[in-house]
Amino acid sequence: MKRENTAKRLMVASMLIFGTLTPFVRNIDIRSGELALYRAGLAAFLVGGFLLVTKQKLPISHIKKELLLLLLSGASMGVNWIFLFEAYKYTSVSVATLSYYFAPVLVMVACPLLFKEKLSPKQILCFVMSTMGLVLITGATGGGKQDLLGIVFGLTAAIFYAVVMLLNNFIKRVPGLHRTIVQLLSAIVLPP
Repeated sequence: MKRENTAKRLMVASMLIFGTLTPFVRNIDIRSGELALYRAGLAAFLVGGFLLVTKQKLPISHIKKELLLLLLSGASMGVNWIFLFEAYKYTSVSVATLSYYFAPVLVMVACPLLFKEKLSPKQILCFVMSTMGLVLITGATGGGKQDLLGIVFGLTAAIFYAVVMLLNNFIKRVPGLHRTIVQLLSAIVLPP
């Protein structure tokens, strides 16, 4: 019970922290690439510090074996952030976020192609309903070219987020935090 409460508190804290992202993106006059660089740098510093404090060593031999996947997923994560930050600049927070969170639907569609999974009728119905919902909500904004550009940026961010999720599925030997630090370092080397 105590562990469950701690998990819930951590989830709420992470959601609150993520929710503070938009005011920074909209009110700081820097390019989205720079903001993604600073975000990756700060996150790498914090995760790296945690790994040092907890004396966790990086499994270098495992990282070497999966380095290409780690680098690609980290680069995709950085590009994903850049497009998400651009989406926030061009459309409302709700529409940008809705477009961005279309990523799991994209993953669901990609799984039959990559993992030879079969989509169930329920999954197909969910895909159709999600797509229709996205079209109806984003189409109802009526914000013109700016809004449409924000939606395109949000969906592009969703594509890269889906790539991160799919690539992570192929990374088997590198544990979560160690994977994250390598991905963050990879995201840092992207040009802003």
